[in-house]
Amino acid sequence: MPAVQTAKPSWKTDELVMFEEEVAKFYMRELTPHVEKWREQGVVDRWAWEKSGEQGLLCMSMPEEYGGLGGTFAHEQIAMEQQVRAGVEGFGAGLHNCIVAPYIAHYGTEEQKRRWLPKMATGELIGAIAMTEPGTGSDLQAVRTTALKEGNQYVVNGQKTFITNGQTANIIIVVAKTDPKEGASGVSLMVVETDGADGFERGRNLKKLGNKAQDTSELFFNDVKIPTENLLGTDEGQGFFQLMEQLPQERQQIAVLSIAAIERALELTIDYVKERQAFGRPVMAFQNTQFKLAECKAKATMARVFVDYCTEQLIAGKLDATTASMSKMLLTDLEGEVIDECLQLFGGYGYMDEYPISRMYADARVQRIYGGTNEIMKLLIARSL
Repeated sequence: MPAVQTAKPSWKTDELVMFEEEVAKFYMRELTPHVEKWREQGVVDRWAWEKSGEQGLLCMSMPEEYGGLGGTFAHEQIAMEQQVRAGVEGFGAGLHNCIVAPYIAHYGTEEQKRRWLPKMATGELIGAIAMTEPGTGSDLQAVRTTALKEGNQYVVNGQKTFITNGQTANIIIVVAKTDPKEGASGVSLMVVETDGADGFERGRNLKKLGNKAQDTSELFFNDVKIPTENLLGTDEGQGFFQLMEQLPQERQQIAVLSIAAIERALELTIDYVKERQAFGRPVMAFQNTQFKLAECKAKATMARVFVDYCTEQLIAGKLDATTASMSKMLLTDLEGEVIDECLQLFGGYGYMDEYPISRMYADARVQRIYGGTNEIMKLLIARSL
């Protein structure tokens, strides 16, 4: 029995329930057995992307005419939740599907959509988005990377860091200044195709507290020349607007990962405390254990309802930036709280890397940082007061 039980949300049709079952089987059968290898090498093998593409699990919410499944964010949410439940660490499909592809679908020209999206759907192209710089995090107006027009091409110069899928991505949306004298109005999104790109270099695959199987990298652009057609859209200076418009979906994606991790942590912990003996009886028999897990379940149930409500709003095109910020902030904070309580109930074993709860504890910490720190979320929410 699931640790958290709520009524089926309105967006989860019977067809999506069947889809969920197939996704779960695919992850457990094809990807879960390889997680230990990926953790050791610090990157998910490329074949996993291609096999996921064959299964129809890449670009699910993209139109069929561009190689996608023709679905909605509901399909993306189901895939992300099942990835977490299956313990498939490090596979950056959520970013590829829910962030990179939608930028191209929403703002790309017809030629750009037909050029890139079908290959993203098969896994031939793996997507990344390069926002963060060594001296620039949440303040995207202050990026120093430039993309200056010279004839029929742009020349990209700059450095990015903490880039998810950085070692494997071969299509990267780069946040750059096309007019360095301007703030937000000087920002544009440039698409860099890395295969054979002179001047493009991948830096270190960064060592991290958690997400050990995820390649997170430094990227360097040294006079990288790209055609003018690789400006996302048709006009310079639209990048900041494009980024702000898509952030609600990015933040809801993080909230979805959080609720999936919360529910998995509870299920693992409930099973453990029912089996683990202390002082001659199961740990679950102690009132402290019952009370701690009761609190966690109650909070998780409320969180699940809110996440599904936000997804319903997102699918309907009604999820506003304030509500998305609430979803990201509340869910990631709760993820840290619940997994901490769960690890405590595992005792010393919870601190051992071989137990999933230990890995989940480390993985959860970054959720409060990327996609806009939770402090930034509070500022955004405060503006609505």
